[in-house]
Amino acid sequence: MTLATEIEGNGNGSSPEKLLAPVLSAFWDQPDSWTLETYRRHDGYEGLRKALAMTPDDLIAYVKDSGLRGRGGAGFPTGMKWQFIPQGDGKPHYLVVNADESEPGTCKDIPLLFANPHSLIEGIVIACYAIRSSHAFIYLRGEVVPVLRRLHEAVKEAYAAGYLGRDILGSGLDLELTVHAGAGAYICGEETALLDSLEGRRGQPRLRPPFPAVAGLYACPTVVNNVESIASVPAILNRGKDWFKSMGSEKSPGFTLYSLSGHVVSPGQYEAPLGITLRQLLDMSGGMRPGHRLKFWTPGGSSTPMFTDEHLDVPLDYEGVGAAGSMLGTKALQCFDETTCVVRAVTRWTEFYAHESCGKCTPCREGTYWLVQLLRDIEAGKGSMDDLDKLNDIADNINGKSFCALGDGAASPIFSSLKYFRDEYERHITGKGCPFDPAKSTLWADDSTEVNA
Repeated sequence: MTLATEIEGNGNGSSPEKLLAPVLSAFWDQPDSWTLETYRRHDGYEGLRKALAMTPDDLIAYVKDSGLRGRGGAGFPTGMKWQFIPQGDGKPHYLVVNADESEPGTCKDIPLLFANPHSLIEGIVIACYAIRSSHAFIYLRGEVVPVLRRLHEAVKEAYAAGYLGRDILGSGLDLELTVHAGAGAYICGEETALLDSLEGRRGQPRLRPPFPAVAGLYACPTVVNNVESIASVPAILNRGKDWFKSMGSEKSPGFTLYSLSGHVVSPGQYEAPLGITLRQLLDMSGGMRPGHRLKFWTPGGSSTPMFTDEHLDVPLDYEGVGAAGSMLGTKALQCFDETTCVVRAVTRWTEFYAHESCGKCTPCREGTYWLVQLLRDIEAGKGSMDDLDKLNDIADNINGKSFCALGDGAASPIFSSLKYFRDEYERHITGKGCPFDPAKSTLWADDSTEVNA
């Protein structure tokens, strides 16, 4: 894992401190970084003390004014989401943290929870005080058992220190925190499917309205936030909203974690202000593996339309990526070099979406199945030119017509790969097979140097 503190320079001659903003990852590389003692040494729970000195409404307004946007994909303003919770309704209010990280290429929340779980716990207490909640839940991907154990230990420490439980820091706030391990379903990353799973039902998206802010967990007002979104709140309270807004862009302020992976020399987490470019991140990470060049990449995981080397200077914020024709999503920057077959990559992604479709709606259930059949034939050299139009047509019948965003995510690689690499699809058809050598398409660098996917 590449930490911001390990980077000593970049190709432009600028110091890394001017490009990176290690906040959540500032002490990941220190011994016992996950403990309460280490967290306290780095101003841990100071943001909570400042938050408890404010009224809940003022706290919501403060987070809203900071410009913090959700780090889970859609980029919805965090403070505004808190503001949607009705007050004085006589119902319990809940905060649910979505830690079911499963987007292909996304790997920021799990390292954050493993190295610095108390940043999330402190953010949870602040958020619950703001929305007047006395019970919060962390829905964690169940396969990551080491993270689950570390998170349980951190929660135990927080209870013992008086940051959770009854009358937190003498404020009168009572808060219970439950860590729930999911069973490993991509669809449970969708907030309403997550709520159904948390209630003990099969994880499938709900029809909206009503939205979770009105009828969420147990039919009560609920805020569902991403791990990084909540973990960013304590630093905003401790250092101030103006400090936060001094980074990034006007509409996308602040710092965030970029997950750089694929055919790069130094993959890992790079915490930087929103608006940094892939070219700058590659300069700091040593670039693509020696002797190779960038062919295509994803700005926010496999469910976002892919980019090419023409987009190296696109600002990696919500507006910049959107204007270029994709989505920032989870900021999962998967980089592939010229040895990679686009058809093979898109086929593997589509197989994932077909496997993870919950089956609730016909466009996604049937559409992803037929996309896989067509792509497998094309990759094997058994397709026809008509199949390319069929791919586009099936993807169009999924996009915007499925019950949730999984269908849109499955269609994105189809549309974008046909836009930028249609000739490669045609070569598979006319050449009766894949023109790429599989031995050269693996995510392994030369001279047996491992590069993590």
